[in-house]
Amino acid sequence: MIASFRSASKRSLHVNVFCHQPAKANPTLEAAWIARLAPRFAQYGANSPVKLTEIYRSFVEDDAMLSTLVSAKPQVVSFHFGLPAAERISALREAGIVLIASATSITEGQVAAAAGMDAVVAQGYEAGGHRGVFDPTAHDDRLGTMALTRLLVQHLKIPVIAAGGIMDGAGIDAALRLGAAAAQLGTAFIACPESDADKGYREALSSDSANHTVITWGISGRPARCLENEFTRLAAGVAPAEIPAYPIAYDAGKALHAAAKAAGDFKYGAQWAGQGAPLTRTLPAAQLVATLAREMR
Repeated sequence: MIASFRSASKRSLHVNVFCHQPAKANPTLEAAWIARLAPRFAQYGANSPVKLTEIYRSFVEDDAMLSTLVSAKPQVVSFHFGLPAAERISALREAGIVLIASATSITEGQVAAAAGMDAVVAQGYEAGGHRGVFDPTAHDDRLGTMALTRLLVQHLKIPVIAAGGIMDGAGIDAALRLGAAAAQLGTAFIACPESDADKGYREALSSDSANHTVITWGISGRPARCLENEFTRLAAGVAPAEIPAYPIAYDAGKALHAAAKAAGDFKYGAQWAGQGAPLTRTLPAAQLVATLAREMR
């Protein structure tokens, strides 16, 4: 993917990696989860998985990924779900790479700064996609983007990047006025034609579902903000302890989405989106960036 990008552009490249604790398999729990989902697979004439697997490794233990990044030297590498070991951080730093970590609390921000990060992303509770908490089993204060941004600006001596629910120039300006060095937008770009979002994802984003994002554990095994759909409703009454570890649960989630999608139903997708989703605009990426800049001015 890095080679493909560099064949098309000589501009800056930012690679994001997940630093979750490696999954611990629990065959009994995983079998129960498969059984719970089996009727949904049957609804689409598909067989449910026989077993679930850890579909990708965490950066904290993936030596091949570290070697690739040190060799490829993207301008920026960022960490989500926590931090890798000090020796991995040192290897990336020695390669001349700028390092950024996401934080959902003052404590996480302080840990990131102490580990030598060049900047911290203040991920507010409004943000779409996976919540970046270091420990998903710990208490979460669920701080909003603006409050968290201001708190981290006050407590840290490194730049803070605001993220979560920001969709237009006014939101970017608000974050900068609170002391953020930059703003990070994700949901705002899903509807861009350059995005890999499928037809169902795009249609959901332009529907009433955009007004009803929810935090769900059911799709992947970690808390993540998603457009309300059949999968989020299925998982609504299920305790996190009943769901397999991340990303083992994601194996089932992706399989169910594939089965439903093959039958023309997109309602089981990982349709990640932040609370600002109703502000989505369908514009080419370059035009959207120009619009954001104009709105800031």
